[in-house]
Formats: sequence, structure tokens, C-alpha cells
Amino acid sequence: MSDEEWERFLQESVDGTSGAPKEPSARARIVARRLRENPGEPEPWRTYSPAAPRRRRRTARYAAGLTVCAALLAVALFPDRVTGWFGGGATTAAGEPLPAETERPTQPPPTGPAQRPTPDEPFRGSPAERWASGADGIALPGARATGWMSTAQVGRALERTRDFLAASNLDPGVLRGERPARAIALINPRQRDTAEYLSAAFRAPDEKNDPLLLFTRFDSDRVRPVGDEVRTRGRVTYEEGDRGALRVTTDVTYVYPVTRVPDGGEVVRTIVRREVVLEWNDPAKVITKPGTFSLVSYSVDTTNGGCGAVVGLLTPEFGGRPAGVGEGPAVDPYDRGTSMAELARTTDGEECGAATRS
Repeated sequence: MSDEEWERFLQESVDGTSGAPKEPSARARIVARRLRENPGEPEPWRTYSPAAPRRRRRTARYAAGLTVCAALLAVALFPDRVTGWFGGGATTAAGEPLPAETERPTQPPPTGPAQRPTPDEPFRGSPAERWASGADGIALPGARATGWMSTAQVGRALERTRDFLAASNLDPGVLRGERPARAIALINPRQRDTAEYLSAAFRAPDEKNDPLLLFTRFDSDRVRPVGDEVRTRGRVTYEEGDRGALRVTTDVTYVYPVTRVPDGGEVVRTIVRREVVLEWNDPAKVITKPGTFSLVSYSVDTTNGGCGAVVGLLTPEFGGRPAGVGEGPAVDPYDRGTSMAELARTTDGEECGAATRS
């Protein structure tokens, strides 16, 4: 495209001219290439229901208002661990669970035959059949001394980080819509912007202050869980961050089977992928409450959690294509080979779209 054409394109896009050219997005080009290379690839859910609705939400909040201090505070890490939605095991009819994910996959999991989930087999027909259950699916790396922390301290910080993920996304009360008190207790209360977000999110949720950006909460008046498991797959990495802090990056996908209240006939799945980056700060350099971390950034991509007004609760759809689903390229919610940053860049800013499977 020449400079003159590019200038005309920009002007026409601003003016809303109907004939303005539109370049295919990177995601569209990838999908088109895959279709050319694999024209006969099955699309499992379309044999009995349309693609699932998908809401993309991304936000970044950086540590603000953390004051440098000279006092040395002891680190007291929380001892409890939350596992599973209701504490179920990792049994599966599809075979043994997959090995832990230790690095980013190079391709999405294969597409199997189309199978409808049932109350007895709520993960049937999805890659989550072979995923681990609850916190067992969140792989932790080996600990080594990093920044201000010793090897033992890093190990405890990684365990407490996984506790936070479990308390945010697996705790039965939180999933029913209760306030995630155990998870919030692990967040540094001296981090002003995060404290303001948490206060507003549960009082008056909106696009900016939505509790779903960080926590998984369902509308229990509309849906209830199927079975006693949440299937998970993800990993945790770490490095030295600002002021010698331990910076931990988590990338986890959670799969929730649910059914309607009160009939409980149809089973659908809600898929939530979260990336949370946090720092365990050096108390000699940053004012922090012992045993808490500061949030650096967080992002979320949700399939079949609702695409309507923000109410602070997931509202899965049943029985057909819901209204409000965008027309952009569909995304595979089980494709963990695509980073969250790349996913945000290639979805063209669409708030709601479609997923190839659920």
C-alpha cells in the first residue's frame, strides 16, 4: 500500500467511509492458513451446538504507591492450601493425566471426535479429559535463590502463589459468588491502586472494576457445578524483579462444567484462562504486609462466561448461539501455545467473539 493509499485508508477509517480497505488480522491469517493446510479438520461442537461465546478481558495494573523503607520485616507465609472445586480426585475415562506443563506448548491439543458432555462425564470430548484436577494441574518449578530470597523462601513463595490461584479460582465458596477473602488476604493491602480496585469490584462492578478480572465467580442462582472437579493446566515461572523482588508469572487454564438451576439437564463448560504476574517484595526496600505480594499485572480470557453487561459473575449460556457474540475469527480456548499477550494483539480488540470448542 503506497503512502497516499495509507493516508486515505486512515482518513476513511476515521470518517467511517464504507469502502475503506481492511487488512485481515493476524488471527484471521493464521486461521485461514490452518484451514488451507487442514481442510478436513473436524469442528467438534458444531455437530450439536454452535461455537461457544467468548469474552476477552485484559487489564494491567502496576505496583503503585509502594514506599521505600529502611525497616526489615519478617516474612510470614500462609500455610493453607486449597485444592479442587469440592476436593475431587483426578480420575478420567480418557486415560492417565498428561504430564505437568513445564514450558509453552508448540501447538494446540488435537481435536477429537465430537462428544456432548454429560453429568457422568462432564469433560468428555475436550482436552480437559486428560488434565489434572484442581491445584494439581498448576505446575511449580524447582526453587533456587533469587533476588532477596533464599532457596527455601522461594519455595514457600511459589507454594503460596499457588494457594492464591486456588483460593481465587477453585474455592467452592468463591465459585458460588462469595467474596474471595482468603485470596485477598494474600495481596499487599498497601498497594493503593489494587486496594481501590478490590473495594469497587465487589461494591459496584463495572468494566474497569470487575471482580472477574482476577477471580472466578458464578451466578449460583442460574448455574451449579457438575461433579466435584475443576480441571486445570498451567505453569508458574519466576525471575528477579524490581528492587530485588521475586517476580512470579502464572499462566493457568481452568475448565468448569456447569448445568442450569433448577433442571440440571444440559451440561456446558466455562473455560477461564488467566495470567497473573506478581512480586514478593523485599521488606527492607518496600513497605508491605508480611506474607503478602504485590500485583504487577493480570489478564483473563473467558469462554462461555457471558457477553452481556458486567455484573461481576459468570453467566454461561445454554442451548444455542447466544446474542452478542462477535463475528471475528474463532479462538481455541485450549490452545496454550498462544501467549496471552499475542492473544490480546490478534483478537482485534473484540470484547466478545467465538470459540472453536468448549
